[in-house]
Amino acid sequence: MKYVLYARKSTETEERQILSIDSQVKEMLQIAERENIEVIDIRRESHSAKDSGQRPVFKEILEDLRRQRFNGILTWAPDRLSRNAGDLGSLVDLMDQKLLLEIRTYGQQFRNSPNEKFLLMILCSQAKLENDNKSINVKRGLRTRCEMGLRPGSPPIGYLNERHMDRKCEAIVDPERGPVIKKIFEKVAYEKWSGRKIYNWLKFDLNFKSATGKKGLALGNIYLILQNPFYYGVFEYPAKSGNFYTGKHTPLITKELFDQVQSQVKSNVLRVENKEFAFTKLMTCGMCGSGISADEKFKKQKNGGVHRHVYYGCTKARDKNCKGGYINEVELIEQLEVLMEEMNLDEIGIKEKIKNEVTRFKKFQKVLLGKKEEVNVVDIDIRNYMRFILREGEDSEKRELLGCLTSRVSLKEKKLTLANV
Repeated sequence: MKYVLYARKSTETEERQILSIDSQVKEMLQIAERENIEVIDIRRESHSAKDSGQRPVFKEILEDLRRQRFNGILTWAPDRLSRNAGDLGSLVDLMDQKLLLEIRTYGQQFRNSPNEKFLLMILCSQAKLENDNKSINVKRGLRTRCEMGLRPGSPPIGYLNERHMDRKCEAIVDPERGPVIKKIFEKVAYEKWSGRKIYNWLKFDLNFKSATGKKGLALGNIYLILQNPFYYGVFEYPAKSGNFYTGKHTPLITKELFDQVQSQVKSNVLRVENKEFAFTKLMTCGMCGSGISADEKFKKQKNGGVHRHVYYGCTKARDKNCKGGYINEVELIEQLEVLMEEMNLDEIGIKEKIKNEVTRFKKFQKVLLGKKEEVNVVDIDIRNYMRFILREGEDSEKRELLGCLTSRVSLKEKKLTLANV
């Protein structure tokens, strides 16, 4: 018989898992040498055996058994092979097909006989039972912890974990960062600050650092903070479960302040994180060379409507004191139109774009309007087409359009200029 030696990690810490695998291999090789067992391959696996079909090395062993590369498995214990019914069934099926003749462990061996297969299934099922019970116990422990007002996991920024044994695992206010988090809520609620303004304030004015020493906060983290009810005293666990608990920690803000911030978020006073604007990443600041970012604001009109304003300005990545200024998108487009005559275009790319648009337009005429007039690409004024896209096109079309320029667009003191590259 030919055997494969299969070693899989235990459910312990990473360091002990590595030691567990090495010790399994060492012990089983000693048994193979003592009992004259031919081991033709050694396979190591670090994936858990809890879920069926999730272990790539184990699946390779099953395939090699079907190809009759070997017909026996040498492993430390039955639970190394399976802790779920699916993988156990695959092993038993291979035994029934006489492709797997023996499974040998440190103290037992299982062959294709009813009693030995039954014992194998009992031992593996016992391992599955232990897994299931462990999962239930962990969930029960976490639920009890939540009912005590203790949120599982690390506390959000602005809080620290208490280290004294009598209050271990409680969240306490971070004396350095807690007051700053409170000010973030107040500036959004009372001063109508945008996410980008908070970002710049933290990074450049306060020189704010996280507990790990990282400077500033990412915009995404700022929005998560503003929507986290933990700061007024409650928390949801697990996330998006709808199960809320009253925390034992000291709130940084009131429920009223939190609700006021949420109303502003819902009314889109804050810019949506990672939203793609038409002209970002396509221009540079003419004063410091940083990139140009965008921010949007919504103002309610007297008639009940809402008007959207988009502003472009320097990210201040290279110079936190840059005075590049901001420009409204409407004015920016007007200046781009004026610059049309100065721009060098990748005319081949533009014409190909126009050709596709004209072809689509002619199909529309033919199918819906019954017209047969021919429209040629040469009849289209490229610069007029650009002006049309700047005014009427989608943001993606505007970005594609500026991508055809062979000149760099820079913004300086609210004025656009061109520089050949």
